[in-house]
Amino acid sequence: MNLDDDQKEALRKRLRRAEGQVAAVGRMIEEDKYCVDVLMQVRAAMAALGKVGHIVLENHMDTCVSAAFMAEDDAERKAKIRELMSVFARYGNFGGR
Repeated sequence: MNLDDDQKEALRKRLRRAEGQVAAVGRMIEEDKYCVDVLMQVRAAMAALGKVGHIVLENHMDTCVSAAFMAEDDAERKAKIRELMSVFARYGNFGGR
């Protein structure tokens, strides 16, 4: 990862928010809260983590992938394409859409 201090702090804040939302889900379950309310909190936690994933993926595209495409090594470019296809196949729903 190639993030500046401000970007890292922004990600840490997002992760703390997601941690709080996950903890809230646990409390809601323990307190027998209404199912739909629990589901809404789960969705909020997933969206927060999805945004973190989106930022990490965007950073990867701007740095690692960009560098591979600027390199003269065709094999490196092809390897990055395969890597991206694998990432998209596994994590294509980062934004929670």
